Amino acid sequence: MESTRVDRWLWAVRLTKTRPDAAAACRGGHVRINDRPAKPATTVSPGDEVRARVGGTTRIVEVVRVIQKRVGAADASACFIDRTPAPPPETSLPVARRDRGAGRPTKRERRVLDKFRTGRA
Repeated sequence: MESTRVDRWLWAVRLTKTRPDAAAACRGGHVRINDRPAKPATTVSPGDEVRARVGGTTRIVEVVRVIQKRVGAADASACFIDRTPAPPPETSLPVARRDRGAGRPTKRERRVLDKFRTGRA
């Protein structure tokens, strides 16, 4: 088997949960094969690059093996090479919190909080 439908392949390699989800993603313009928009019946073959926006993230995979039936996760991961770039690290700022029930802050605590919020040293 050299090629198959893209909606069937996305479902078989577990990039989407159901085949109708894969077809809907194709119809919605969320799937591209070799930088061309793909309809559900577009064929994929080994060596193609598939970009699919699934679950809010864009996955970029290269087709290594074409399968039509859904297989286990270990076998499915052998059917493609994941070229998705790593997400940028999230920077989290410390949050000033007071203990619940601690009452109103004292004048000294207010000054410390104001200094923290404005960023002054």
